[in-house]
Order: sequence, then structure tokens, then C-alpha cells
Amino acid sequence: MMKNKLIKYTFYSFFIVLTIPVITSAMRINKLVKVQQKINNETTMKNTIIHRSETRNHADFGWLKVNHTFSFANYYNPERMNFGVLRVLNDDIIAGDKGFDMHFHDNMEIITIPLSGSLKHEDDMGNKGIISKGEIQVMSAGTGINHSEFNSDKVNDVNVLQIWVYTNKLNVEPRYQKKSLKELEKSNELFQILSPNKNNRGVWIYQNAWFSMGNFNKKIKTNYKLNKENNGVYIFIIEGTVNINNNQLSKRDGIGLWNIKNVEINAEMDSEILIMEIPMNKN
Repeated sequence: MMKNKLIKYTFYSFFIVLTIPVITSAMRINKLVKVQQKINNETTMKNTIIHRSETRNHADFGWLKVNHTFSFANYYNPERMNFGVLRVLNDDIIAGDKGFDMHFHDNMEIITIPLSGSLKHEDDMGNKGIISKGEIQVMSAGTGINHSEFNSDKVNDVNVLQIWVYTNKLNVEPRYQKKSLKELEKSNELFQILSPNKNNRGVWIYQNAWFSMGNFNKKIKTNYKLNKENNGVYIFIIEGTVNINNNQLSKRDGIGLWNIKNVEINAEMDSEILIMEIPMNKN
């Protein structure tokens, strides 16, 4: 009798030892699922989509570290293909003396904004130059253009935003343009850096898009009014923490809004933002 009780006790003890890790693992998985569900629930709301920094795709090639907001190259996510005509938003860090060899583009508006360091540009139209923080560069690829981009510094990294926007005019003659932002910048105010109008301040592209930037001190509030009805806006937080239409966003977060006429912006700490107003449908 005593022997049977001992065997039964040993069996139950062994069973408990085996099942505790399984139960613990299941609880952890359930917790992760709930966290993921919470993230998913937070990212999509009425007329709003939020892309948290940590949800971007990260790729590390040694000389190049990149975060993709939207599908690009080997990264494919059918739910992250674009926002309106905004097709690519890459946050690139390129090692010293490294870069992209000559490669081809066509029928795309390609915008480059350095966040730190300098980038050397060369193309088959004969354009050569260096673009640095405080400048913006645009290429209308049109019928086709080959270009290369390299970190102009031999040692230090360069951090750039690479942005692609679908064009509204196919097969145009390729063009290149760069502009200093220092002559456009205003303290604690939004300032326009890109538009569809050749005579406006900043660079221009073949698309009904307007880009603005702003550097704001803590507690500064402002309002962005859309230029064109039915456009949407995608706002990328370069630095800081900002409340946008009652959504708190931090460094490298992005938010897309549509079916709106204006955007309320409240800097909760010293912040820098990029606003991209674009059509929500390709022409």
C-alpha cells in the first residue's frame, strides 16, 4: 500500500515537473500574442495608420544599416507597400567611404535628405556634387537615369532618408536638383522644402506633393493645413516626441492621415519632423 502511494506521488511529481515549463511557455506565448494584438490594434484607426519605429524592417549589411518603413528590395510586406503615392521611406546609415555603385531608375521621383554627414552624388547626366545635412536633393528619373551615391567621409557614417514618390508624368526628360534648407528654415515653424511648382521655394517634382520640415522647442504647438483636397499626409518623427491629432509619436515613428483638412501638432519635447503631403491615389 505504501509502495503504491509512493509510486503515485512520484508520478504526480514527475508530471508537475514536466508540465510547469509547458504551462509557463504557453503563458509567455499567450502574453506575446496579446502584446502583438495590442500593437496591431494601435497601428490602424479611423483615417489613421501608425508605423512605430520598431515595426520597421531592419537590414544590416555591415557597410549599410537600413530601416524600411515600406516594402523594399528583399523585404516584402503586403500591408506595407506604400502610403498613397509615397512608395519608399528608407532610413539609411552608410559606413565611411561606402555606398551604392551606379544603378538605374526610371519614372520615379527620388528625394534624398541627409540627417547627418554628407553624401556624394554622380549621375550619367554629368551631375556631380556633395549633399550634406541641411540640404535636399531630388531626381525625376523619367525615361531613365543611372547614378551612384557614396559616403563622402572616409571614416564617419552618413545617415540619410531615401524617399521615392510615384510620378504623375511618365517618361519625362530626367532632371536633378538640390537646394539648401538653411535659407528656408524658420525656428518653431513649418517650412516648405518641396512642391509641384517650379517657382516655389525648395525643390519641385512631377507630383501634387508638398513636403515640409519643422524644428520645434518643447511645448510649441502648430497646425498644418493641407494644400490640396483629397491628399493625405505622412509625418515622420526625425527626433523627439510629438503629439499629432492626439496620437503620441516618438523618434522614427511615422503616422499617415487621410480624409482630413488640417493636422494639429504639439511638440512634447524638442523635436524635428518631416511632413509629406501626397495624393492618396496614383494618377
